[in-house]
Amino acid sequence: MTSPVIPPSPSAADYAAEGDRPLVPETDNPIGLFQDWMAQARASEPNDSNAMSLATVDAEGRPDVRIVLLKGVDQEGFTFFTNLESTKGVQLAAHPVAALCFHWKSQRRQVRVRGGVTPVSAAEADTYFASRAAQSRISAIASDQSRPLADRAVFEQRVAEISSIYGDDKDIPRPPHWGGFRLAPTEIEFWQDQAFRMHDRLRFYRKESGGWATVRLYP
Repeated sequence: MTSPVIPPSPSAADYAAEGDRPLVPETDNPIGLFQDWMAQARASEPNDSNAMSLATVDAEGRPDVRIVLLKGVDQEGFTFFTNLESTKGVQLAAHPVAALCFHWKSQRRQVRVRGGVTPVSAAEADTYFASRAAQSRISAIASDQSRPLADRAVFEQRVAEISSIYGDDKDIPRPPHWGGFRLAPTEIEFWQDQAFRMHDRLRFYRKESGGWATVRLYP
């Protein structure tokens, strides 16, 4: 029995009203396709079109997942930033592999990505850190991300103390515990919702010789 708080499955009338959606196009450039989809999501999502689930594994091989923000994508990979001493930072340092999942509700699309992860350069981390609002940089300096906090007031006091030092200074330095990672994809899967759960899935695999191979999957 379906809980009253869970939406019902779409009816035939619901699907008819929504109309057909295009299939995922064949291409030899999945990064370019991702950038196209991201641009469309940015125009239609109510907020955080660059939000993605980031999955890592701990020392016992148990999966961990959380939402982070994508901050760059090109042919080299998908880039994001974090406290390097956070749970995800420690896990990625020990096991430098990860998976990403983007879900754009307004487009009824998903993209899944898997691959190896490497730290970005200090210069790249400096450049992005400097682009953040002053208070966001101060928060990054003050936070012992993922570690126990006895009282919210302790964190707020630390933020206030650091703010009194830097204010709105444009030259707030990046702390050594803050940096970024780049995931170099070995697999990228595009998922497009279709009527009656007949979804379209196209997976790209990185070939050893370079370039990409594709396979279309059953929904």
